[in-house]
Amino acid sequence: YTGAQLVAVGKHGTIVTSKDGKSWQQAKVPVQSLLTSVTFASEKKGWACGHDATILNTDDGGQSWQIQQHLPDIEKPCLDITFANEQIGYAVGAYGMMYETTDGGQNWTKRFIDAFVHPDDVTYLAELKADDPAAYEDETAFILPHFNTLLIDGSQYLLAGEMGLFAVSDDAGKNWRKLPEFYAGSLFTVSKTADGRVVTAGLRGNAFVSDSELSKFQRLAFDKTATINQVLTVNEQQYLFANSGVIHTRSEAGLSSEQLKNGKSIMAGVMFEGQLVLATENGT
Repeated sequence: YTGAQLVAVGKHGTIVTSKDGKSWQQAKVPVQSLLTSVTFASEKKGWACGHDATILNTDDGGQSWQIQQHLPDIEKPCLDITFANEQIGYAVGAYGMMYETTDGGQNWTKRFIDAFVHPDDVTYLAELKADDPAAYEDETAFILPHFNTLLIDGSQYLLAGEMGLFAVSDDAGKNWRKLPEFYAGSLFTVSKTADGRVVTAGLRGNAFVSDSELSKFQRLAFDKTATINQVLTVNEQQYLFANSGVIHTRSEAGLSSEQLKNGKSIMAGVMFEGQLVLATENGT
């Protein structure tokens, strides 16, 4: 939700917009790559990303889009895009993909986070970088796990991904620390609670809530194993949207779950004029 309208992205480069959540208009998009994420820094300025390391931007609230990056040769999907403001943004994705911009996306710079490299590979990579820079570039392209989602909350950045990756930066992305593993599978979504804790979730319905210092994560005991795609915090509670039409709720009353009758997977949701609008595998 941009503050003025809803924007959704999906297959074949499709981007649609709506001012009422009921009628949707298709935007002009210059690619046909599968789009996976969309974000807005203001009502007018937004970005979307997807397969082929595609990054698009709009300056008119989502009516028309331009290519900022499109790299089909690397055959990697961007999985999430988010901006701290209209200038500083990040796109993350497969095999440790991270691109950063400080000028609203006019230029995107590739980043490699050494802090996530397995200790056994640190020396090897350092020697390879000195001896064979081209081979180093090839090796780093596949040595990190997938980065599935990035949350920016002021100067604190939270990154979750494959193989239980959960990392924190307390200085706006300059330095990162990988938290001790509390789950071995993939995490797809992160949300901050009203009291400053973190809820993260992913594969097979695994979901966790942290303490305020991010020192401990406790499993949330939901009774369904559908993969959770997004956590949405609304006031004092969280909605966790999952495959097979499953919606979990975490509130002061405890944990509960329900399932849409059509059983369609829910990829994302947003609160709009007091109602939840869901993006599913079968439309909104």
